Amino acid sequence: MMELEVVVLAAGDGTRMRSARSKVLHEVAGRPLLAWVVEAARGLEPAAIHVVYRDEAVRRGLESALEAGAPPLRWVVQPRPLGTGHAVAQALPRVSDGRAVVVVYGDVPGVDSGSLRRIRPNADPARLVLLTARTEYSDGYGRVRRGPDGRVLGIVEERDASPAERAIREVNTGILAAPVGPLRRWVAALSAGNAQGEYYLTDVVAMAVEEGFVVEPVELSNPDDWMGVNDRVELEAAESRMRRRRAEELMRGGVTVRDASRIDVRGAVEAAQDVTIDVGVVLEGRVRIGRGAVIGPYSVLRDAEIGEGATVRSHCVVEGARVAAGATVGPFARLRPGTDVGEDARIGNFVEVKASRIGAGSKASHLSYVGDAEVGRDVNIGAGTITCNYDGQAKHRTTIEDGASIGSGVELVAPITVGKGATVGAGSTLTRDAPAGQLTVARSRQTSIARWKRRFRGGG
Repeated sequence: MMELEVVVLAAGDGTRMRSARSKVLHEVAGRPLLAWVVEAARGLEPAAIHVVYRDEAVRRGLESALEAGAPPLRWVVQPRPLGTGHAVAQALPRVSDGRAVVVVYGDVPGVDSGSLRRIRPNADPARLVLLTARTEYSDGYGRVRRGPDGRVLGIVEERDASPAERAIREVNTGILAAPVGPLRRWVAALSAGNAQGEYYLTDVVAMAVEEGFVVEPVELSNPDDWMGVNDRVELEAAESRMRRRRAEELMRGGVTVRDASRIDVRGAVEAAQDVTIDVGVVLEGRVRIGRGAVIGPYSVLRDAEIGEGATVRSHCVVEGARVAAGATVGPFARLRPGTDVGEDARIGNFVEVKASRIGAGSKASHLSYVGDAEVGRDVNIGAGTITCNYDGQAKHRTTIEDGASIGSGVELVAPITVGKGATVGAGSTLTRDAPAGQLTVARSRQTSIARWKRRFRGGG
């Protein structure tokens, strides 16, 4: 087997996207189109991956969006958009002699390593391999011309095809593998005498046939594996296909997904067996969900860890936070980055927690804000409690020790400590520490004024 290098074409203008961004930077399932292709290419374990890009601004955007991996990417500029053949010609001088080249497109997010491996074993010094597909959805794709004996004769692009050729249902996906020596020769011989005035890479197929090379078509049956993205409509279609694929991966791993059409997996998700994910859930970034956990409808988990048997009820946002085993969050709760909710703790409805640790068994059941706080075990935080953590210049921490009870409507002005087993009366505003084991109340004296009259304003 010949050693392999991959060329990824990512220099297209993408004018049909109607966007200032490079087409391959538009996202499907939370990642740029190009990121999916690079991941598939790396799965082939090639010696090198060459990415053909348009200009330095695009390159910077691509570099910041792509994850590091092996092999590192080699960047090749195509300063003028003169077609796919011209793009490949920019990369071929970088490819080592004696190797096979796989050419893929940066706007095909559904392609995976499994599809690409179907052409890798066949890459040899006298063979060109094409990935093709038979489909009724042929608009925009080149047609595969075959002879009476079924052998491939060449590819005709749609704009140059006759009515009879447009009726062909076998299309070229654009993905091919060939030895680098002949590929250099064929690409150098390309001409731009076609409807678009471009150098078509697909013309090398007819050249290979003319030289007596074996041209082997490998047919893909799943549209997910080869359909590209050229406009916003196709971008949404790719998102829908990816949504279904990612949901099926979860279900095959033992996760119950209530409706695969209403879940969005936009990151790297690890979910153990017997997890249940309800409708409208969005999973972004790196998410880990422990065995038996339940994620309620319309919740968003972003860079989050949910422990075994934990419950995230409906309409919650959990971002950069950890929820330990057996804990309950929501409904309508928000956990912001740096939050750690302990075992069997409860964060209830309309509670926001930021950069705080909530001890095991503690509760903040409703309508509270806990920010920059250390909350011990078995603490009860009443409705409407606020840790006042910001003085206009700096953030300060609040400490609530084990077993403390905070009444409703309390304001804790940080820095402050509520001691172990302390009780804070409802409606208090504390600016000093509350001693352990004692009741602390800080309220203004209640006064009723008997002869006071409310002033009424006239008008209709």
